[in-house]
Amino acid sequence: MGALDGRVAIVTGAGRGIGREHALLFAAEGAKVVVNDCGGGVAGSTEDGSPAEQVVDEIEGLGGEAVANTDDVADWEGGRRLVECALEAFGDLHVLVNNAGILRDRMIVNMTEEDWDGVIRVHLKGHFVPTRHAATYWRERTKAGEEVRASIVNTSSTSGLLGNPGQANYGAAKAGIAAFSLIAAHELGRYGVRVNAIAPAARTRMTELTPGLSDIVKAPADQSQFDVWDPANVSPLVAYLATESCPLTGRVFFVQGGTVRNFQSWTMTEAIDRPSRWTVQELEQEMPKLSVAEPAEAAKSAETKG
Repeated sequence: MGALDGRVAIVTGAGRGIGREHALLFAAEGAKVVVNDCGGGVAGSTEDGSPAEQVVDEIEGLGGEAVANTDDVADWEGGRRLVECALEAFGDLHVLVNNAGILRDRMIVNMTEEDWDGVIRVHLKGHFVPTRHAATYWRERTKAGEEVRASIVNTSSTSGLLGNPGQANYGAAKAGIAAFSLIAAHELGRYGVRVNAIAPAARTRMTELTPGLSDIVKAPADQSQFDVWDPANVSPLVAYLATESCPLTGRVFFVQGGTVRNFQSWTMTEAIDRPSRWTVQELEQEMPKLSVAEPAEAAKSAETKG
């Protein structure tokens, strides 16, 4: 018996890296998987061949069930066809894992409009569109009197939640995904849908190109050592969040190696207060009381602890 027996799951960006590991583990745990990947390069360029079909072949070779889908998840009709693919192949849909993404790193002063729009489109819109079409299906089932126990798992990043220079487009999209996940959890709970997000740290084509990470994410030379950057380490958490009995929703988790940590959303802390309007001069005197660590220092501290 697998943890996902009887579940039908869509995994976007599942042709390589973390998404591929999700698809393989889901199938090993008994899920029927729609492996979505349009075969693009890390910056979104088109490539030959179909990574999605290769992963399907792997799953079927291991005795699992899967179908390939190459639709663009950020395209409205592509997202609709993706959900229909699951329904036509397997008759139902229980899990949506939004994982697809691209990377176009630039410092803000060098970033082009295309760099910005492309990354925001694939990550942020590419999470919204499949969610929208899947949510519509689950709402219709609920209105028809059926019980829905569905799960959405989104993919955020420490680049958005903590910040990383050179990734304003990627970080903004990933921060938006975290906020989107919390809002979706509030809205879709009435239809039996749980929504969570992960911020994974793993070795992928994107992290190998991320400033400051290329040397860090390498596999250990000693194969007896635990490889904390292995992307397969991330997938068990995603599979757990996708199980029918998981109670969690509206949560964001950091995951790396054997570590899973709660991410706390923006929270108001210290305050200065008065029953009347401040003057600029008064704020000049009082605002230092609210001083906290600079963003770069906070991010460095979190990485050290994580």
